[in-house]
Amino acid sequence: MTPVPMPAEYSAAWVALSFLISAVGAFVGLTAVAQLNAARTAQARALNLAAAALALGGIGIWAMHFIGMLAVRLNMGVSYSLPETLGSLVAAVGASAAALHWVASRPSTGRVLGAGLLLGAAVLVMHYLGMAGMRFAGFIAWSSPVVLASVAIAFAAAIAGLWLAFVVRGTRARAAASGVIAVAVCAMHYTGMAAADFLCTSPTPWAFPTGSGLLTSLELPAVVTAASLGMAVLIGVDQMLQRVGNAGGARVPQPVRGRAR
Repeated sequence: MTPVPMPAEYSAAWVALSFLISAVGAFVGLTAVAQLNAARTAQARALNLAAAALALGGIGIWAMHFIGMLAVRLNMGVSYSLPETLGSLVAAVGASAAALHWVASRPSTGRVLGAGLLLGAAVLVMHYLGMAGMRFAGFIAWSSPVVLASVAIAFAAAIAGLWLAFVVRGTRARAAASGVIAVAVCAMHYTGMAAADFLCTSPTPWAFPTGSGLLTSLELPAVVTAASLGMAVLIGVDQMLQRVGNAGGARVPQPVRGRAR
């Protein structure tokens, strides 16, 4: 069958939700980074690093990507391969942890640039690995110039995000920085999506590919929600442990002993 282009339409509500998810993840990540800078013990630094990586990489980047995928209407049955889907999550969280740790150990312009390149590469791997995990009755034809544009945006977004992570102070500034990061991450994602032309090669495009290790697009929201909630719970436990630790480590005021009269 001659390949037939399938026009991609976007749901404005899902696009808005993907931006909101990215902004919330970035805000929580920046908050954890601020605590990372102020941590006094190795345990506290490790907890905050994990929280920042899960929030920024897992929620702000990975969850945003798959919410953004749900925003696309292709008039085709689409399934997702579980290995690529989970592999993209590992790439996003692992690279976020490595980049944040490297910059936090000795912040400098050079380290921000180097870590930004690492994080940008991971964002690209996460995005295109997630795209490679798509299964449908056809294939994707890529536009090289638009792919290159998404690469440039990914690196610029990663460098700007890390710079903001170690510069911004205060809740308002952090909220504004989170919005900037969310705009950049969404710009990279939807530019990458614009680089893809979906071509159908089957007379029954609406059939969902099935098999071992495949999730249909109908099941994907449950997986993304469960993963996001799991990461949110881990971040919440981190914050609780730190509060308990800070409370337990607080010095108890001793009564002033005056001389007996």
